[in-house]
Amino acid sequence: MSDAIRLAPGDQAPDFTLDDADGKPVTLSEVLASTGQRVVLYFYPAAMTPGCTTQACDFRDNLREFGSAGLTVLGVSPDTTDKLAAFRDKEALTFTLLGDPGKDTLRAYGAFGEKKNYGRVVQGVIRSTVVVGTDGKVEKALYNVKATGHVDRLKKELGV
Repeated sequence: MSDAIRLAPGDQAPDFTLDDADGKPVTLSEVLASTGQRVVLYFYPAAMTPGCTTQACDFRDNLREFGSAGLTVLGVSPDTTDKLAAFRDKEALTFTLLGDPGKDTLRAYGAFGEKKNYGRVVQGVIRSTVVVGTDGKVEKALYNVKATGHVDRLKKELGV
């Protein structure tokens, strides 16, 4: 459908540094090294929209289970840090949100490109989730996921 990159299990996950909701830089390789956990990177179009709020709250409500299974959750969107902070505070989100306004990380993960929106082809964020192993390699890459039910599907697939 588009020329977007698609990552697959076994690929090296692109390293990145993005600012969190408080403007502090977060680097994927450092998170992997410091936590010793696998990372669930989920890419979503925009903070404070209905689908993205549903998905974020699902991750929030299941965060303890992901943590117990050795998984750290990071949410990535093209939002500014101000908008991410407002979203985090409004929804009491307890995991890290990262802003990628330049969309470089979104593109590197195949989470930005052509997609269908109400029957029209547009450029935008492709709702996606990539699970990165402690070795920095992709374990799972899911594209065009639905906001509702995605966390339950992910838990099932990861045995959480």
